[in-house]
Amino acid sequence: MIGARALMLALEKEGVKEVFGLPGGANLPMYDELYKSNIRHILVRHEQSAAHMADGFGRVSRKPGVCFATSGPGATNLLTGIATAQADSAPMVAVTGQVPVKMIGKDAFQESDIIGMANPAVKYSYQPRTPEEIPEIVKQGFYIAETGRPGPVLLDIPKDVQQNEGKFTFPDEVRIPGYHPWTDPDIPSIEKAIQLLLTSEKPMILAGGGVIISSAFAELQSIAEMLMIPVVTTFKGKGAFPENHPLSLGPIGMHGHAEANKLMTEADCVLAIGTRFSDRSVGTFEEFERNLKIIHMDVDPAEIGKNQTTSVAVVGDVQASLRIMVKMLLSKAMKKSDDNPWSKHVNEVKQYWRENLKLHPGEMGAAKILRKLREILPKESIVTTEVGQHQMWASLFYDVIQPGTFFSSTGLGTMGWGFPAAIGAKAARPDVPVVDIAGDGSFNMTENSLATSVLEDLPVIVFLINNFSLGMVAQWQRTFYDKRMIGIDLKNCPDYVKLAESYGAQGIRAQSMEELEKAIKSGLNSDVATVIDIPIDPNEDVLPFVAPGTSLKEMILPS
Repeated sequence: MIGARALMLALEKEGVKEVFGLPGGANLPMYDELYKSNIRHILVRHEQSAAHMADGFGRVSRKPGVCFATSGPGATNLLTGIATAQADSAPMVAVTGQVPVKMIGKDAFQESDIIGMANPAVKYSYQPRTPEEIPEIVKQGFYIAETGRPGPVLLDIPKDVQQNEGKFTFPDEVRIPGYHPWTDPDIPSIEKAIQLLLTSEKPMILAGGGVIISSAFAELQSIAEMLMIPVVTTFKGKGAFPENHPLSLGPIGMHGHAEANKLMTEADCVLAIGTRFSDRSVGTFEEFERNLKIIHMDVDPAEIGKNQTTSVAVVGDVQASLRIMVKMLLSKAMKKSDDNPWSKHVNEVKQYWRENLKLHPGEMGAAKILRKLREILPKESIVTTEVGQHQMWASLFYDVIQPGTFFSSTGLGTMGWGFPAAIGAKAARPDVPVVDIAGDGSFNMTENSLATSVLEDLPVIVFLINNFSLGMVAQWQRTFYDKRMIGIDLKNCPDYVKLAESYGAQGIRAQSMEELEKAIKSGLNSDVATVIDIPIDPNEDVLPFVAPGTSLKEMILPS
């Protein structure tokens, strides 16, 4: 059996049913065997999009998405997607072709040291030198990608290793010296955490992306309701807790709700679950932890104490840890009433900002169009975003009702991620609507994935908030650079309706709320991709806003 055949069999044994990729000279042997396999190939127009599709697939399915690329530029085109997955802890297996073993290190055509380039951004990488190694490295790769803190894995397979014959043994289990992703529940620390929460006067829960990764939705809600603790999320954690729940305050940070940021600065204790305390979430580290006791619960011990001083550390899978916490509280028959000063204050602040936050006065302001989208979309719909102003507006004005249905590039902040990720999400969940909330600048970067969406029968809706500019850069230039505007004007190019139609997709321009409602419903009923072009005021800013390098207390509010 040749190495390429062994690769396909190993992928099938791991349950892989689709891969996203682009063939080239160095991976043609694996493509020839892919043709003979039961695995569906989804052809992309650029390798970066293949990685983003695999990323979106992995986040939705909770299983590693798989992407293929050839050597040299094909492999390097994957790097941004790999780094994006690493920054957001998304499971992925990237398989690249490489020049033959005897040509490695000799500047062969389309040779690149992809292992060396990718190592800082992957959990594991391996380049087999014999075909017999392939089954084991595939088994190890998938195990590493999806266990512990998930992340990307790179397998770089030389062309001759794909072509050569060998004897193969497919391992039934994985044993990797030094890799022990699971730990026993830390019961003493969980007990300390409970005691700290019960003795605090102004507790908060901060839910991060780890809640979504571990599917700890029911456990989180149980804790919040038993102790009547208000819940805020990081932006990556948006969707960890239903945002129509009475205890929900929404996201904090640069993208955060005014009430969430305000109340977070008043808390005396926070149960932080599956978060790395990024600067985009907490502002300045020193100010955030001032007068605050932090309980940090995370699967990755490297995150404990990295950015914030921790009073109680609970290392382990957050779902398992929260389950034990729920059982301990039940054994104490613990159920707090909302009739206390903190709960009353929280509700008052929440109500004030919901009623008094100033919004853009125009009919097609960002808040209004995103709330209309929320009103029409079924609650189980999956939403991705690109990166920019529209992303922050989505954080502020699109409420996630069903946990685990909202995804964005939050760590690396990769423009162009949302659309191909939406296609990957649709491949994982063809039974639900998938929408990419996009900006024109981000959509420009991967708009050629319309071909993949149409031809591969993976229809998604692009909700294109079009301000004819690089909106976030423009806002910063207006705010911090004395309105010296440069490099942000995209003008009215291209015509997104015509662009969509040229790919065989549906293109609709919505310039009123009535037109927008019809367009969303049309997209939901369409069997092809739909691009909804929504022109908005180019001068509309995202507010509230926490500027980089400032604290949550310094939140900029609309005037």
